[in-house]
Amino acid sequence: MKFLKYWSVVLVYTITSCTLEKTDYEAEIATVVTEYSAFREVTSLKVEHYNICIESLNGTFYKGYNEIRVKVIDSKTNKAVVPTSVSFLPIMISTNDTKSSCPHQSNMEYKSAEGYFAGYSVFTDENDKGAWQINIKITINNQLISGTQTISVLSQDNKNLNMTTFIGNDGEKYYIALIGPKKPKVSENELIAGVYRYNQPTMLNPNQYSFTEVKDYTLKLDPRMPEPSMGNHSSPNNKDLTQEQDGFYHGVVNYTMTGNWTLNLILLDTKGKLIKGSNVPKDFTPGVQGFKSDLFMDILF
Repeated sequence: MKFLKYWSVVLVYTITSCTLEKTDYEAEIATVVTEYSAFREVTSLKVEHYNICIESLNGTFYKGYNEIRVKVIDSKTNKAVVPTSVSFLPIMISTNDTKSSCPHQSNMEYKSAEGYFAGYSVFTDENDKGAWQINIKITINNQLISGTQTISVLSQDNKNLNMTTFIGNDGEKYYIALIGPKKPKVSENELIAGVYRYNQPTMLNPNQYSFTEVKDYTLKLDPRMPEPSMGNHSSPNNKDLTQEQDGFYHGVVNYTMTGNWTLNLILLDTKGKLIKGSNVPKDFTPGVQGFKSDLFMDILF
């Protein structure tokens, strides 16, 4: 009789705990996630008689990967003009006045069919860590003109667009930014990421704001649900990320249910040498928080 009473109490506690966890979880996933539908002007600056318009999705810069478009308008004629070149440099001025940058496309690419210059910036912090500025230089009619504008960078509430920064085993500083899917489904999803490296200044190249898109590395992928109730289980049919012609790393992640997922990663160089990351035990571990790789990003949908 005492045995039955004991297990009755345990069962009630378990049901109550699960109900509370579910309620809290549902509240968490009910957070409104920004839709990314159209490019709008983030800011503009006037240099001489040219208006330089800078656009991004939703007209907002977020921590993480941002696609950027630049258009130049002649204020005298109110018509678009096409500079010979457009360069873009984001600068973070911290609270102690030190300056740094982030992965970005310095020399923007002109898209003739659409009529704008395209590039990107991977902002590594929000504005509460300091002030962001963007420096724009354009060459037009054989004349170089430039301008600087202070901008706002907001936190990224969509965890499917997380980013991480780390020092690799080779002593280099790396950045990984998730680019897609923005709204994953309970299914196999194409996983897209950008991988970048900071270039240390040298005597030959003293530029302290230089970054490189990492070429032909491999991002090994092991997605897990790390919550104690999930036992750190994985899913089938995932595919490691490799670089494609667009410069991004593409793979497949299979989300078998909604909830908290961890993308456990291992970054290997072109020779298969370990840059960062570790294998996660394959044991099913209900009741305890799941182990994570030395290199990971948390996801929620």
